[in-house]
Amino acid sequence: MDVRNSRSGSVLSARRMALLATTIAGFGAAVLFVAPNFAPNASLFGTAAQAQNLTDKVQQLPQRPVGFADIVEKVKPSVISVRVKMERKVDPGLNDEDLPFPPGSPFERFFRRFGMPNTPNGKEVITGQGSGFFITADGYAVTNNHVVQNAENVTVTTDDGKTYDAKVIGTDPRTDLALIKVDGKDFPFVKLAEASPRIGDWVLAVGNPFGLGGTVTAGIVSARGRDIGAGPYDDFIQIDAPVNKGNSGGPTFDVDGNVIGVNTAIFSPSGGSVGIAFAIPADTVKSVIAQLRDKGTVTRGWIGVQIQPVTPDIAESMGLKQATGALVSEPQPDSPAVKAGIQSGDVITSVDGMAVHDARELARRIGTMAPGASVKLGLIRKGDEKTVTLTLGTLPNEKQADNAPQNQREIPDSDIPKLGMKLAPASKVSGTDGTGVVVTDVADGGVAADHGFQVGDVILDVGGTAVSTPADVRKSLADARKEGKHAVLFRVKSREGTKFVALPLGNA
Repeated sequence: MDVRNSRSGSVLSARRMALLATTIAGFGAAVLFVAPNFAPNASLFGTAAQAQNLTDKVQQLPQRPVGFADIVEKVKPSVISVRVKMERKVDPGLNDEDLPFPPGSPFERFFRRFGMPNTPNGKEVITGQGSGFFITADGYAVTNNHVVQNAENVTVTTDDGKTYDAKVIGTDPRTDLALIKVDGKDFPFVKLAEASPRIGDWVLAVGNPFGLGGTVTAGIVSARGRDIGAGPYDDFIQIDAPVNKGNSGGPTFDVDGNVIGVNTAIFSPSGGSVGIAFAIPADTVKSVIAQLRDKGTVTRGWIGVQIQPVTPDIAESMGLKQATGALVSEPQPDSPAVKAGIQSGDVITSVDGMAVHDARELARRIGTMAPGASVKLGLIRKGDEKTVTLTLGTLPNEKQADNAPQNQREIPDSDIPKLGMKLAPASKVSGTDGTGVVVTDVADGGVAADHGFQVGDVILDVGGTAVSTPADVRKSLADARKEGKHAVLFRVKSREGTKFVALPLGNA
């Protein structure tokens, strides 16, 4: 019994000492950070000099506010709710004469509510909602293009509950930005940030999710330079502040109250926020909104080339040291590129002396320049470095893509079984211009299928040599193998345009 009591007492004492140690440690931390003028005891922290040194370091730590209330109070009045109305045609379905129930009867009301659309004249009014923010005191505000696109009526509601009619000044679908204007003065407004945010910086997203009114969420910048497939100028800031439907067009702020981006998209398998949102960077917003305010439209510089990334396989097949730059798959007719002598297969590596790392970067860089500007492009052509100077054109409003024709077999196919596709001369296939070799069949799971080849694609050249028959393709493959290459470059015209594809030679 004495032994059991002794053990029980020992365990209890150990538990008390563990709790006491935690309390002391927590108290020590609290003393150091809440009361930094307190000089720690030298017996706990070493010599008196070491203790003083620790105190000095604590006092030098940056003092940050505990919350974001001061920032929110400053910026929230500038954020607005944007509401739009538009009409669309619908099938009117049954009309009143087709109903077997007397007007106003319970059956008529039930049927109309659950079965028959109430759409006189075959039209229905659709309403939508997003967010925005004032950038000037006289009522200019930024929102998303997809918020106000095709809207017949736009109204905004400010943080104090007042409602105003708004006019759409201009939109830019390529960056999903829009500029609207409210008549009035002395509106609270915010500024676009001068510096780009760093990964890990605190951010605040303000908007009207689900129409709930002004809502604030906080998070950090989790990534930059994101490409989400929205367009050729994708360069989104990724944030982890919760953003939901209705936040579109709203601002993301830094801790100084400056707008670092405009919320435009979320990654949402469920339809709600999962903690990944994307914002258009302030630099992009500045250049686009300035043009929309001055001209109502956005004009961009244009080289006139189809470009694609330089993959490791492509780099190896072209003898490049690094998989970097933008590969020109085809210059467009009568474009500045053609006039400057840029050729298919050139790899653009710099613009005005600044390195171009990939095709997206080239598109963004040129897109920020004004038509008529003179630029110097550094490029690699068949292993040699060159520089060409050209004058930028104006990016066309509509991209005219050359679709590959729907080809029909008129002659027996020629097999290249190890690549998993069948070919025929384009000159023998109707619906083509007679140039190149047409892909007439692609084997499931084969090398060609794995690299994106489709029936109807037209192979223009292989390994830099133009081809017009399946025999030409075989010869180019054999030549590449003799030269010790592990992959060979195909230039292919598809429904999406002209591109280069590197196919491995291991089994060909």
